[in-house]
Amino acid sequence: MNSFFRDSTIVFRRQIRMNLRNPAWVLIGVMQPILYLLLFGPLLKPLVSQFPGGADNPYTFLVPGLLVQLGLFGALFAGFSLIGEWREGVIEAERVTPASRTALLTGRLMRDMLQLLVQALILVALGFAMGMRGSIVGVVLGIVITLLIGGACAAASNALALTTKSEDVMAPLINMVMMPVLLLSGILLPMTLGPTWLQGLSDFMPFRWIVDAVRDTFGGDLASAQVLWGVIAALILAALGTWWGTSVFRKENA
Repeated sequence: MNSFFRDSTIVFRRQIRMNLRNPAWVLIGVMQPILYLLLFGPLLKPLVSQFPGGADNPYTFLVPGLLVQLGLFGALFAGFSLIGEWREGVIEAERVTPASRTALLTGRLMRDMLQLLVQALILVALGFAMGMRGSIVGVVLGIVITLLIGGACAAASNALALTTKSEDVMAPLINMVMMPVLLLSGILLPMTLGPTWLQGLSDFMPFRWIVDAVRDTFGGDLASAQVLWGVIAALILAALGTWWGTSVFRKENA
């Protein structure tokens, strides 16, 4: 166990050093949610009274959704850097060392989670600056849920990167997943505004449960059924993503 943590930490430190050489990626990753916040948030002000739950603040509604969007879409692109490392022979060099192959993934996930945490704090701070109201405990829990789903997506992205070994294949696959997730998760608008068939379709989207859970935590309703189901969905997705990622890293032909 000690060797696993040591190996993971070594990989994590190397990945962090690579990120520090180009810290602009932290800001680039958070720019899309920030632009939604700045440009889309004001458009919600005349509509927010129609949202369920008696919402009266567009940013209290929007920021939790953008937080989940950050965890989903930002983490899904984490694997692109892994393709570059594989092409340069870094992955094979790491695999011939005594380091645990699970640690090779875990160290990278630690890097991705830290980057996501920094981005989430920037987004939440800007939300508060623009008038968002939220329970501090609920905001912390919402960020934890976001980190869970971000870890799941980062692990899946790394697995997909080593499976495809091509940015040209990986990019359209991710885009194909991102569009229905964005439209059916209620990230930007509540699904209750849509027709019945669309609401029914979104009920099968686990990311909608996560979005609803984070919104409830921001509102201070920590014991709601939506929070419970959202946490369960995030834990299941985190377990599946980690399992897929570690199984790919362990394969001899990865």
